[in-house]
Amino acid sequence: MPTEFALIDAIARRAAARDDVVLGIGDDAAILSVPADRQLVVAMDTLNAGVHFPEDSLPADIGWKVLAVNLSDLAAMGARPAWCTLSLSLPASDSRWLEGFLDGFLALAARHGVALVGGDTTRGPLSVCVTAHGLVEPGRSLRRDGARIGDDVWVTGTLGDAAGALAQWRAGGDRDPALRERLDRPEPRVESGLALAGLAHAAIDVSDGLLADLDHVCSASRVGAEIAVGMLPLSPALAAAFDQGQHRALQCSGGDDYELCFTAARERRDDIAATGAGVAMTRVGRIVAGEAVSVVDEEGNPWRSPRRGFDHFEPM
Repeated sequence: MPTEFALIDAIARRAAARDDVVLGIGDDAAILSVPADRQLVVAMDTLNAGVHFPEDSLPADIGWKVLAVNLSDLAAMGARPAWCTLSLSLPASDSRWLEGFLDGFLALAARHGVALVGGDTTRGPLSVCVTAHGLVEPGRSLRRDGARIGDDVWVTGTLGDAAGALAQWRAGGDRDPALRERLDRPEPRVESGLALAGLAHAAIDVSDGLLADLDHVCSASRVGAEIAVGMLPLSPALAAAFDQGQHRALQCSGGDDYELCFTAARERRDDIAATGAGVAMTRVGRIVAGEAVSVVDEEGNPWRSPRRGFDHFEPM
């Protein structure tokens, strides 16, 4: 079995470089050059086996996802990704597993120009933690506290697909590869976040469920929101796999899609439609006076989801 330092060497050999990395993997800490005209944006997420991904997930999918969820946080801030660190807890020293993990992780890193500059390896239950660093122009970051009464509420892509795949897996196996792809390999909406800087008033990524995450925006901005459940973007795969009541619940509170939810002035509708970020953007509601997120059906009647979203410490 390879030693801890052999695993670190294997990671270092495959890690890409950037000109702004003064010192990367191999020392006690990395040294990075931050441009004078940019602010540093830092995000960190941990993924644990059986909590954030099924135990049968392929190593390459785990590698992709752990970086994707962190890049999604940077996207929600309107930041351009630059660097990351990686902390790995492994039950055993498994070089084959590590190579597969790096295949997924570094493929996504290369797509977004991200350099892996350091981290840690240790023995324990399978757990992966990434800290991602991005850069944003001063005054152009997207935040949760900027929503204004009268704003439209938008989402990118489609909602509920990843939660649908998880529901199918828990019921006894995968049934739709398109849904499972959304669970295993979410696409961080980096280009959308960059395009929305200067257009959107507030933004968040949908990781725990639309209602739960939009609640965070409303709380930070001291406003309320009204969502039209019939306007939520629906993929053909989710529509085919679940009835209307089920897929609407998954869209509202399923989470794990890592789409962006953002608010913007009504006057910016045409600008948002013309961003050209390569992903659909759908208006799903509006910001109103109040303190909470409410949902209405096609007739304007209140509609209630069985739950608001995912909570790690919610009683089971």
